[in-house]
Amino acid sequence: MATSTSSPRQQQPESQKRKDPIDWAEYFMAMAFLAAKRSKDPSTQVGACIVNEEKRVVGIGYNGFPTGCSDDEFPWSKTSVNPLETKYLYVCHAEVNAILNKNSTDVKNCTMYVALFPCNECAKIIIQSSIREVVYMSDKHAHKEHTVAAKRMFDAAGVRYTQYKPPHSQIVIDFTEIDWDSLNQVPATPGKNDTTTTEELCRMETLSIE
Repeated sequence: MATSTSSPRQQQPESQKRKDPIDWAEYFMAMAFLAAKRSKDPSTQVGACIVNEEKRVVGIGYNGFPTGCSDDEFPWSKTSVNPLETKYLYVCHAEVNAILNKNSTDVKNCTMYVALFPCNECAKIIIQSSIREVVYMSDKHAHKEHTVAAKRMFDAAGVRYTQYKPPHSQIVIDFTEIDWDSLNQVPATPGKNDTTTTEELCRMETLSIE
């Protein structure tokens, strides 16, 4: 169960819809951050979530080594006198993996939610995939050449990029909050003392289907 910590939840009648769900942007960015938790990179964990115009998730990815390249054999180091002993020549970034993991024919006109502003190499693939917008959280590498180049290409190609400002400080998923015994999405089984008969319930269900 996801909850924000900005304010306590208010009790609402069960007959009314909830008043405090997270918004779409928060939902998709949270999915990107959740995907990042799958990354085995000891220093930087990044996730990306691709969403189409109907607000359907069509791709998820996180940074890691290519399939078949062992996480135990390839280097995770950021610095070494030998470039072949650093992670940079091997790691696939979250943006690339999200595009490659797409469950749709293409990602044209989609929006990508990502924790860190894409590098120039990811920017090329984002542009070539016809993604129209990038929503990011951190721009900590704004001064570096690869980010400057990425923004220059986005501007030239017409890809919008927006820094996301979360409305809540955190979203908590606490499995212990879920009351498993009370979860139910179907009508309760009619009892002997119920005023509505089984025949009436069946007739109501038939009408609802029609």
